[in-house]
Amino acid sequence: MTGAATPGGLVGFTSGTHDMLMLIERYTDEVAGNPLAEFLPALRAVDGTDSHEGLGDPFVQAWIAAAALPEFQKAQRDEVDRLYFEPAVSLAIADGLGALGQFAYFDAMVMHGDSGFADVRAQAREVEAAPANGGDERDYLSAFLDARVVEMKKEEAHEDTSRVDTAQRVFLDAGNLSLDPPLRWSVYGDPFEILSDPPAHW
Repeated sequence: MTGAATPGGLVGFTSGTHDMLMLIERYTDEVAGNPLAEFLPALRAVDGTDSHEGLGDPFVQAWIAAAALPEFQKAQRDEVDRLYFEPAVSLAIADGLGALGQFAYFDAMVMHGDSGFADVRAQAREVEAAPANGGDERDYLSAFLDARVVEMKKEEAHEDTSRVDTAQRVFLDAGNLSLDPPLRWSVYGDPFEILSDPPAHW
């Protein structure tokens, strides 16, 4: 994704990479007159660029106002599912991957978009066969994460690769392909842990 473009929301929807425009277009179809609708012309104008023209602080304030609304929160979740989660999980399952692989695919697709994710996956498959093609899951995921780090370092905004190095690879090195708790990891120097499965009603 483009580091200089305006990001926001659940997964860092970005004005320069089309997903923010799609989100607000769909949200406006569902909730006419929402505080972000007036910025659609500006978002269309800057789509695919690093420009902030027509956005800036007024857009940020409108986003903050919208972020408190359940309808906009739902719109973000729905768009994340549609654009990133469902495609990533479907491809991971098709490749024979478990929970860790599905997580790794989802994170890569969010950060790099369809084309960047496809490049990372293709590079990994050149090194190791996916489990669905007879390969070893740990070897394939190691190759995928290696390719992911290479892709991240192409962009200044993603030079910190800790979300791979001290998170996803920690679980891979431990052989925890199912992401069974307890889980302990760190990202950008901050530690996290999940000690048990969430209640069934979550």
